[in-house]
Amino acid sequence: MFETIKNAWSIADLRKKILFTLLIVVIFRIGSVIPVPFLNMDALANVMGNAQGVDDTLVGYLNTLSGGAFSNATIFAMGITPYINSSIIMQLLCVAIPPLERLSKEGEEGRKKIAAITRYVTVGLGLIQGTAYYFFLLNSRDDNGTRIAMYDNGFSAVFAAIVIILAFTAGTALIMWLGEQINKNGIGNGISILLFAGIIARLPFTVNLLAEYWNLGSQGSTQYYILVPLWIVLFLAVMWVITFMQDAERRIPIQYAKRVVGRKMYGGQSTHLPIKVALGGVMPIIFASSILSIPSTIQMFTQPKEGFWKSFFDAFSTSGWLYAVLYFVLILAFAYFYTTIQYNPIEMANNLKQNNGTIPGIRPGRPTSDFIAKILSRITLIGALFLAVIALLPILYADFSGLRGLSMGGTSVIIIVGVALDTAKQLESQMMMRHYKGFLD
Repeated sequence: MFETIKNAWSIADLRKKILFTLLIVVIFRIGSVIPVPFLNMDALANVMGNAQGVDDTLVGYLNTLSGGAFSNATIFAMGITPYINSSIIMQLLCVAIPPLERLSKEGEEGRKKIAAITRYVTVGLGLIQGTAYYFFLLNSRDDNGTRIAMYDNGFSAVFAAIVIILAFTAGTALIMWLGEQINKNGIGNGISILLFAGIIARLPFTVNLLAEYWNLGSQGSTQYYILVPLWIVLFLAVMWVITFMQDAERRIPIQYAKRVVGRKMYGGQSTHLPIKVALGGVMPIIFASSILSIPSTIQMFTQPKEGFWKSFFDAFSTSGWLYAVLYFVLILAFAYFYTTIQYNPIEMANNLKQNNGTIPGIRPGRPTSDFIAKILSRITLIGALFLAVIALLPILYADFSGLRGLSMGGTSVIIIVGVALDTAKQLESQMMMRHYKGFLD
């Protein structure tokens, strides 16, 4: 491992890419600690003190994905969430709207236009979420009744609101630009790297919170001597399962027929068509949590105190049974949806037929596409159930044990492992081109 890192560092262009990626991450972390103006930070810390966990509330979820920037109301408070939601919306629209579907199939130029539209949608979502967060701050008070949003030095409330909202929106656009710079000049997927950096930045908070729960054991709550080690074992077990499932695949055997071209014979070899079990990766979870965050986002705007709407929004609380059921169902639904837009069995069967490839025992054409569709359906179900269990297990354990506020939920672990493996593979592929042994041996 250390020898591999040494070899990678000795390659000049690869070293530049690694350093550039680290520089972008440092800029991202600096922006995550610079607060926007006109806020009372002491009152903000008091209000946000109990909203730190990824699976407890929407505030905690956004806080973890942004690396703590959300609870501190910094310029990067919106994190990468608007870009992720924008990408989800564009993927849905490219399936539902024929002009966008045609545009997505126009090669490089079409993808550039789709990317440009995604950027505009990202800024729009950042503006909407920034406005919602501003109203949440405006209506929030700490235990002493002190408001978070403060207007002093002669500035009006309208001017302060505009500055705060535009700061959040500008931070969203800057994060998106930073991610694109990593894609162009760094290592790995830029958005994933920033998401990874934000989650990892919460690791010290998680360790400190575990230590606090452990200390409660010495104060008479001896159950924490069991619950804390059990959480650590659960965390490591989940990480191992995710690592195993990320590489798990179903291999469909393929036999290519022999053909003679001139005096040479081509084909005749046997190979396989690999289909990953976790086809959508973490995307179905992100899709599901984004949909379920809509009621909480609306609640941030309105903040009803009682009545029907208060009961309605409370029903979507992450600690309620309705949220868990909807979360499970949506993960399954989006897993199938994501597989449908990524894999076309008919196109795969046609490609095999054009290249004289067949699946042993299956006739070419319609029977081949039906067979591939059947395999995809079964694999997707296994992968979706895996994602649903991993996503819900930390929530259920937190409710059962009372270890609330721990920011390393199932979604976070999937993102960490997935991004680490993907980045390692990209680094490995570049090193293999230079005949170096790499991470995956």
